[in-house]
Amino acid sequence: MDIRAQKWFNVGLLGLAQVFALSVWFSASAVVPNLKVAYGLSEAHAALFTSAVSVGFVVGTLISAILTLADRIAPTRLFAICAVAGAAANALILAVEPTSSAVVVLRFITGASLAGVYPVGMKLASSWAKGDMGFLVGLLVAALTFGSALPHLFNVLGGIDWRFTIAAASGAELLAAGFVLFMRPGPNLAPAAPFRPQAALEAFRNKPLRLANFGYLGHMWELYAMWAWIGVFLTQSFTVAGSGEPALWAGLATFAVIASGGVGSLFGGIFADRLGRTTLTMLAMGISGLCAATSGFYFGVAPALVIVMCLIWGVSVVADSAQFSSCIIELSDPNYVGTMLTIQTSTGFLLTLLTIHLVPAFAAEVGWQWALVPLAVGPFLGVLAMARLRAHPASLKLANGHR
Repeated sequence: MDIRAQKWFNVGLLGLAQVFALSVWFSASAVVPNLKVAYGLSEAHAALFTSAVSVGFVVGTLISAILTLADRIAPTRLFAICAVAGAAANALILAVEPTSSAVVVLRFITGASLAGVYPVGMKLASSWAKGDMGFLVGLLVAALTFGSALPHLFNVLGGIDWRFTIAAASGAELLAAGFVLFMRPGPNLAPAAPFRPQAALEAFRNKPLRLANFGYLGHMWELYAMWAWIGVFLTQSFTVAGSGEPALWAGLATFAVIASGGVGSLFGGIFADRLGRTTLTMLAMGISGLCAATSGFYFGVAPALVIVMCLIWGVSVVADSAQFSSCIIELSDPNYVGTMLTIQTSTGFLLTLLTIHLVPAFAAEVGWQWALVPLAVGPFLGVLAMARLRAHPASLKLANGHR
């Protein structure tokens, strides 16, 4: 097998592993409607099914970064171990009462285990990069995006027993562990790094890395809050417009809006590899920020018009996601790429915990028409950060010299 064939065989295995492993993130969230009917699950407890995973992921990534695990342990082995741990924690939900606090604890453990999956997967993808870093990392983000959309499709289809969904996601993550063990890292993988806890501080001590991370934080301020609440926004909008079965059409539209981000991620990677990371990130955040800022003006108008705006938003809000990680990979010390990626994702997901909870609070004050407008703040600040990175001499390292 020649080197090109080896590359795409191993990247393909990694992509499958990433899709299957990340299925557990939203597995419990997808069955919340069933649990509300069958067990009287409260809104507060249901919210914890999702937020516990995010909190666990943040804690897991912080621990991994401090211990530099992603750069000291063979990445395929770390990925596999964490995938097995996540599958076990997710499967144990079937053994406890759905309304118990044990489910929240298990969701926390599931999130913590993914700290050894998502950032490590990006490091493995980058090991095969040769002029196509943005595309390869974008491929993994596309997998995450599509997995995030699937629960909305499941809710529309209905009729799936919640136990099957949990069991299938756990089985999929076990398959992910098997796939990744057959995957071979590329020639760009740096040797194992020595234990150096202070290495994590470089993420914000080094100016180019700091600017790339600030850009990422602006992006994350918007992304997950938009994903979390766009379905509610569309349902309310369709109801005001007098559309028949607003919940059904909003569910289908939400699936399409979030899934469209996978396309944005792939084409964003191709664009960034050819024309520059900072160019792509500023353009994507400019478009998505404009969609957020003007979203209230589309509320309650013809559903087709709202959906078109949201599809543009769905593509642009993810088109830049992989490129912030690509910036970190290209600007970091090769020995600590995994740690820098882990710090980036940790701080980004920590911020999403704030914005996800701010949106409904803001909606209670001004209504759902204007609830998503504050999300525009993040991308506009992110554009400023990436403009400063573009002006920095270190930006010449990005995408073969393309800023």
